[in-house]
Amino acid sequence: MSDSPRSIVEAEMNRTAFQRKAVSRLPASEVLALAVAFFKERGYRSGKTGRPGQVFVMGGREGALPGVTGEVSARSDVGRPGVTLVTIDGFGERLGEAMGAFHQELRNRRKAEREGSSPG
Repeated sequence: MSDSPRSIVEAEMNRTAFQRKAVSRLPASEVLALAVAFFKERGYRSGKTGRPGQVFVMGGREGALPGVTGEVSARSDVGRPGVTLVTIDGFGERLGEAMGAFHQELRNRRKAEREGSSPG
């Protein structure tokens, strides 16, 4: 592999790539609104894209990367009614950590929902 600027950036993108899927009981619109607020709180630009069910996440320089990007998409009623499939992906040292934190936030909300609805 050469040490051209492009190869350095590509290697950094591959090293810091983040891709996860999560399941939520929240409607897709609420998941996307949560994502926009979550990433804005962490200093990233975030908002709706031209595609329905998707938001973008953008940030400035992180390490060797001149800018970082990511996206969160949500599809409702996957498998059965009331289930939302959330796909989270992007790249960047800090953005990857933030995306991991968002993934964990969705998991925590689902766990809290299950504990709150269990009889006993």
